[in-house]
Amino acid sequence: MSAKLKDKIATIVLYIVSALVILLLVSLIGYIVYNGRESLNLKFLLGEPKIGESGGGIGPQLYNSLSLLVVTLIITVPLGVGAGIYLAEYAKKGKMLNVIRLCIETMASLPSIVVGLFGLLVFVTMTGWGYSLFAGALAITIINLPGLTRVCENAIKTASEGVKEASLGLGATRWQTVKNVVLPSAMPQILTGVILAAGRIFGEAAALLYTAGMSAPAVDFANFAVNNKDSAYSLFRPAETLAVYIWKLNSEGMVPDATKIANGASAVLIIAVLIFNVSARIIGKKLYESHAGSK
Repeated sequence: MSAKLKDKIATIVLYIVSALVILLLVSLIGYIVYNGRESLNLKFLLGEPKIGESGGGIGPQLYNSLSLLVVTLIITVPLGVGAGIYLAEYAKKGKMLNVIRLCIETMASLPSIVVGLFGLLVFVTMTGWGYSLFAGALAITIINLPGLTRVCENAIKTASEGVKEASLGLGATRWQTVKNVVLPSAMPQILTGVILAAGRIFGEAAALLYTAGMSAPAVDFANFAVNNKDSAYSLFRPAETLAVYIWKLNSEGMVPDATKIANGASAVLIIAVLIFNVSARIIGKKLYESHAGSK
């Protein structure tokens, strides 16, 4: 068999594998959305859950999921990008760097249930906050931070290979080079890490069971007192997310149409993740083009 024929066979096999992966993904998303199609309406999206009755909605859980996403990203992204910049540009080889990398690898391998129990002991009990949105955000930050740090470090190292020396040679300082040259070039890869982190936030349930709680009490959107647990804008109120609600519906069956609500909530969850992914890609592309001067 000639080398040219082997190359063609390998190419065909790779195309087939890629097509199967895409087909599997499309089938999975299509199946979930199809099963939950009857619930994709404003009444379901904005409605309150009805304990013991059919026809409830997911309004509080959807709002809690979006709130948790925003709060967690506000905490995680600066820490992850900052750690990536330090490891890629400033850290010197030695025992300290080895210890840092060991800690990152250890955190990355922690099961989410263990992080949830840690959050229960520290963020819920020791702090006295109780089950809260902020406690859940901190727990998810612990889960997402190692992965985002590694993605940012690799992205910055890759992006700096061709432009770092040129910028420094023109008289820019190291920080100016990182801020104005390296980070914009690494933005698409960094956004990939942010998207992965966001997906984990939307889909995580185990850690949030012990930190954010399993209830979504009614909140007042007209109450702007952030220190009041009745306020929709408080970080210290119980915040049952969509993923936790789906788990609770399937495990406890609190309502007669639990399966229908769970299917609808799953479809909403998938669609929300897709919207966030596409939006992040578009924003990242625009940011990269604005810094690179391309169209």
